[in-house]
Amino acid sequence: MMRSRFTAFALGDARHLIDTWFPGTRPDGLSLDDAVTWMRLDILSANTSEDGRSGRVRFRAHWVDGDAGDPHVMEEDSRFVRRSGVWYYVSAV
Repeated sequence: MMRSRFTAFALGDARHLIDTWFPGTRPDGLSLDDAVTWMRLDILSANTSEDGRSGRVRFRAHWVDGDAGDPHVMEEDSRFVRRSGVWYYVSAV
């Protein structure tokens, strides 16, 4: 799920991001910055609860600010839940 969401950010696919966001924490809308170019995703750790209904992914996402050309790194620990066999992003920890 984390890789598909990163790819959606890279492609500017806001619909996929909304569709894979847990309804209880999902925003009403989402606008993506066209000046940002997402370059690489590094998964640092991933774990799933014993019952398989939740998980966490710690990652680093590398991106470039297209306006200034400056490289940046975002690091986050994300929470996910699985409902009816489908994983959803919940929030950053």
